[in-house]
Amino acid sequence: MTLFRSLPARCLSLAILFTLAGCAGLGQQGMQVPAAASPPIAASAPMGQAPAVATAASASAPTAVPAVATAPKVVLPPLRVDLNAEPVLADVPAATLTAQSEEEEAAQRADLWVRVRQGFAMPDLENDLVRKWEQYYAGRPDYVARMTERGGRYLYHILDEVEKRGMPSELALLPFIESAFNPQATSSARASGMWQFMPATGRDYELKQNMFRDDRRSVLASTRAALDYLQTLHKMFGDWQHVLAAYNWGQGNVQRAVARNQKAGGSVAYDALTMPDETRNYVPKLQAIKNIVARPDSFGLALPPLQNHPFFLSVAIERDIDVAVAARLAGMTLDEFQQLNPQMNKPVILAAGTPHLLLPFDNARHFVREIERHRGPLATWTAWVAPRTLKPAEAARTVGISESQLREVNRIPPRMLVKAGSTLLVPRAATSTRDVSEHVADTAAMILAPEPLPGRRRIVKAGSKGESVASMARRLKVSAANLAAWNGVAASASFKPRQAVVLMLPALKSKKSVRTAAKKGSGKAVVRRSAQRRETKPVARTRVRVARQ
Repeated sequence: MTLFRSLPARCLSLAILFTLAGCAGLGQQGMQVPAAASPPIAASAPMGQAPAVATAASASAPTAVPAVATAPKVVLPPLRVDLNAEPVLADVPAATLTAQSEEEEAAQRADLWVRVRQGFAMPDLENDLVRKWEQYYAGRPDYVARMTERGGRYLYHILDEVEKRGMPSELALLPFIESAFNPQATSSARASGMWQFMPATGRDYELKQNMFRDDRRSVLASTRAALDYLQTLHKMFGDWQHVLAAYNWGQGNVQRAVARNQKAGGSVAYDALTMPDETRNYVPKLQAIKNIVARPDSFGLALPPLQNHPFFLSVAIERDIDVAVAARLAGMTLDEFQQLNPQMNKPVILAAGTPHLLLPFDNARHFVREIERHRGPLATWTAWVAPRTLKPAEAARTVGISESQLREVNRIPPRMLVKAGSTLLVPRAATSTRDVSEHVADTAAMILAPEPLPGRRRIVKAGSKGESVASMARRLKVSAANLAAWNGVAASASFKPRQAVVLMLPALKSKKSVRTAAKKGSGKAVVRRSAQRRETKPVARTRVRVARQ
């Protein structure tokens, strides 16, 4: 079964797109492809906006994601180069316009950095922290070069979305300080993606996170969600510097900081607020990047040339396909493919959950051609839902693979059961033509529980300031996975201050087993402890008598 419907019409649409792309630098206007053509390939098609969210959790500071469950409507938007836009040349007679000036004008229209600079609209911040970060970046030209070259893959799409919403173009530079434009970045606080969404904030803004994908890392979905979030914050604060502080620190923290300054009769400007060092440096970092983009020569830096047209296309898929197979059919290395499609958690892409791929122009054309020539299975992996609670060995026998392989691909720790309803990644039969359903693709989760062991249930208390599962497990000398399972929480969760925590201890040995162990030489420690207790009792009584005298 082919991945594409009406292939001839789609190939024609693709050819039209490539013709337009080749003319972008010359200022040619784009044209809409008739809706009847319904092409499967679109130039960085925008995601639909998410519905309004009443309350959003705070996004994390920088250290790497859901796309909307259904595919965006796929169209070929016009290239954003306006042939009719006349240059504004005050007091210059029309007769003095030369061919060279027209060429310069066309070159400027083709330069994406020019377009970024023209959209700057936020008030500038001037302070010592801005100077500090300017010097920091100016002193690391190699880092700036890597960061801007990487950002060149995504900047056109982000700037396009920013402009559609009437937002300042400085916001398109925000991933520079969030993740250095790395869509696979993950912070120690579990923020992820190019825009560094925390898990809860990502869920608030419809970023799907399950075992098969994390759309906090999706280029399209995370950009849509980040701009939605920034717009929500702007409605709260009305000031972009406060918005950025809230994006980094959380809107509740910024609101309280503003209220404190208002109560004290002080200034409520961004740089007058009492806030963590990370947030205090946040806007100065962005201002430093803005200044460098505006005047790179002033800092001894050179920005890589970026053309003012889309870097990637959105290519629709209709069948599950392995990540490695998709990269090979697109003529890309796995790393290159994952830079544009970083949201995949498993080695297979489920068409029901991720109905499109992002590919550069030439690679999109290569993919369309090669997918038609491909023979054999597209996917060698699929999803299997456990019908009941099983031991991993039993689950492995059911799906026909070894227990070690099942544990490895699904990261199942020792002495754990796979609970009923869990989704596991398993090899797909070569003769199977059935793809994973949309329900499984959107809700897949693996739920584990510890195997029942003989032991005693004990309740202990978390610390007075709260503890993470990992830190408490280290203190109690048990595994974090077991402690989490005993208490029905994730291994990355935290316990509240003084929270009651379940701890399973080994079963007590009977007197007979203790005597048997002692005969084998292992009871010496028990005997020594008993002797020590007898020796200490007279000392304690002596101390009491002395105290009474």
